[in-house]
Amino acid sequence: MRHTITLLVENRFGVLSRISGLFSGRGYNIESLSVGEEIDPKYSQMTIVTSGDDLIIEQITKQLNKLVDVIKVTDVTEFEHVEREMIIVKVTPKPEKKTEVLNLAGIFRGRVVDSSESTYTIEVTGDEKKIRCVHRAYEAYGDKGSCAHGQGGHIEGRLQEVDVLGFWELPAFFRNLS
Repeated sequence: MRHTITLLVENRFGVLSRISGLFSGRGYNIESLSVGEEIDPKYSQMTIVTSGDDLIIEQITKQLNKLVDVIKVTDVTEFEHVEREMIIVKVTPKPEKKTEVLNLAGIFRGRVVDSSESTYTIEVTGDEKKIRCVHRAYEAYGDKGSCAHGQGGHIEGRLQEVDVLGFWELPAFFRNLS
């Protein structure tokens, strides 16, 4: 079964290497990896998608918790959560197909992030199934290359539930809004 694991880590040199080394050293596969700096630049959030039965996922989370730079590990698969992926597609359509390419971006709720006389670069976010559909759809229009970015995931809910994950400490003003 696929699991989405989020980590709050110290934003230091070598943290990503140690975490990916933990996976490879034990024969676990990382299907998707996304890392971003938090509001407080001392921390980063990592989202890792991996597969395994409950015993393997438990072992992975225990090993991750042992790493010094890891502050919090959460398997968001256990909760109602939102997952999104992003794809950036560079398309060079024939002149008579340019309108179709732009309409297709609208159908997928994408946006053109760059364009030239002959090329459009389109960004689309969505679940895994939508990203696969986008990739297949644009292949017919001269897809010059696409780049699918790693998955991100968060537990659904009100602001106070975000703090439970330990992603960041919300200021008191925001905690009182929910």
